[in-house]
Amino acid sequence: MAVLPPSRWFTLLLMACCFLLQALSTRSETRHYKFNVVMRNMTRLCSTKPILTVNGKFPGPTLYAREGDNVLVKVVNHVAHNITIHWHGVRQIRTGWYDGPAYITQCPIQPGSSFLYNFTITGQRGTLLWHAHINWLRATIHGAIVILPKLGVSYPFPAPYKEAVVLLGEWWKEDTETIINQAMKLGVGPNISDSHTINGHPGPLSKCASSQDGFKLNVENGKTYMLRIINAALNDDLFFKVAGHELTVVEVDAVYTKPFKTDTLLITPGQTTNVLLRANQSAGRYLLSVSPFMDAPLQVDNKTGTATLHYANTVSSATSLTLIKPPPQNATPIVSKFAESLRSLNSKEYPANVPKTIDHSLLLTIGVGVNPCPSCINKTKVVGTINNVTFIMPSTPILQAHYYSIPGVFTEDFPATPLHKFNYTGSGPKNLQTMNGTRVYRLPYNASVQVVLQDTGIISPESHPIHLHGFNFFVVGRGIGNYNPRASPSTFNLIDPIERNTVGVPTGGWTAIRFRSDNPGVWFMHCHFEVHTSWGLKMAFVVDNGKRPSETLIPPPKDLPQC
Repeated sequence: MAVLPPSRWFTLLLMACCFLLQALSTRSETRHYKFNVVMRNMTRLCSTKPILTVNGKFPGPTLYAREGDNVLVKVVNHVAHNITIHWHGVRQIRTGWYDGPAYITQCPIQPGSSFLYNFTITGQRGTLLWHAHINWLRATIHGAIVILPKLGVSYPFPAPYKEAVVLLGEWWKEDTETIINQAMKLGVGPNISDSHTINGHPGPLSKCASSQDGFKLNVENGKTYMLRIINAALNDDLFFKVAGHELTVVEVDAVYTKPFKTDTLLITPGQTTNVLLRANQSAGRYLLSVSPFMDAPLQVDNKTGTATLHYANTVSSATSLTLIKPPPQNATPIVSKFAESLRSLNSKEYPANVPKTIDHSLLLTIGVGVNPCPSCINKTKVVGTINNVTFIMPSTPILQAHYYSIPGVFTEDFPATPLHKFNYTGSGPKNLQTMNGTRVYRLPYNASVQVVLQDTGIISPESHPIHLHGFNFFVVGRGIGNYNPRASPSTFNLIDPIERNTVGVPTGGWTAIRFRSDNPGVWFMHCHFEVHTSWGLKMAFVVDNGKRPSETLIPPPKDLPQC
């Protein structure tokens, strides 16, 4: 028997190690979770009320997975409300049955029933969120999704010493379902929240709180920490700051970014932002703040939610708190600078595959209108609208109607451009009435799509966080005023635009996004201000199957809830 020379043994050993590392990096797991939806009493701002929770927690449990993992979540409904859960930002490739928006992809899970959500994390890593997707129940039913890189794959930035989830939200003293139901009945806007929160707490500076209340971030001097920050608020764009510390943005909406430093983040509802924080200050306590952004003459909750950063070896009771002044509520320049600083990493490992040519070009005006309402307090009601269509929720889910060819549930005549042209960012037309309908826009498989989202000045211009289910998109352009189809495209970034699933459309301005319709199914697009979704500022895309089995929507699961 021949004896291999040492060099040959070394080569074989090296090859074996490479194969092992490759196997480890591509290995995926099945992650099992159980979400019990239950009522629990919670005390905030000196008052106690029952709220809906998952597993008795507020915010709910963090869902951990790695890129490539299969995730199984059994949701059991123990309360008197219908429930669905949306895995916000998860692509759900060919698995739209598990996306979660009520009456779009599924009937809700009725009291006493359950549903097993089953999806795979494909080509994504970073921070996302999950939340209820029916009525206003996501006010308390929400939590983080942390998607780690595959085994053996590192971050494209220096690894942090530790990581922490930071969930931003809102708190109402009253029951949120009562608030929105009363507002819809009267045809007026709902009451604003009573406080902003960080990880479920108004914080140490809020009414009735002590200096030790709220979320505490413990750090050691000289260490770097990654904060996974999520805006789970219902109706407010939010600023986030840390006293005395600079933040380095490295990822948004589970997409790596070119790192950049800032002292202020702007995060719209549904968006996530990962930042690196270097603990480089002297021992002590430093304030974290979350405050609203609103640059239109509209009422928002102006309360600042707070938390504290604690350096090791700091005696809390004996150390003063370093404070910070939140940005002005209408700090538009800060918001614009932050949005324009975001760039995709666009590296060999994480390319920005921006569609360069367009098959379907849509111009969608977004805003509000006023429709007759004989039972309302002013005989009219404010409604949300996209291209003058106020979306009416069906009683049969659109995905089921599409899959089984059930007639009468929706129509495929959603207008690709406004039916009536006007000065969109001006005062608007005299007739403020909108068309009602369950209208969808149909797309063939793998088409390149451009959507220009144009804010309108009807009643008042306002920023809108628009979320598209089932896809990531590239934000190729934004501007103030009316989009100009001849001049505006010359300003587009088609090299390294930021890729995300939720984008803020500027007040009195426009945002252009591009994506490829490579995911068959029915995909909701709506304003992530919950009040605007309730008013009807929403629509859906129907994406056809491709030619191959791998381009085809899977059959519905046997336990799909029935209406």
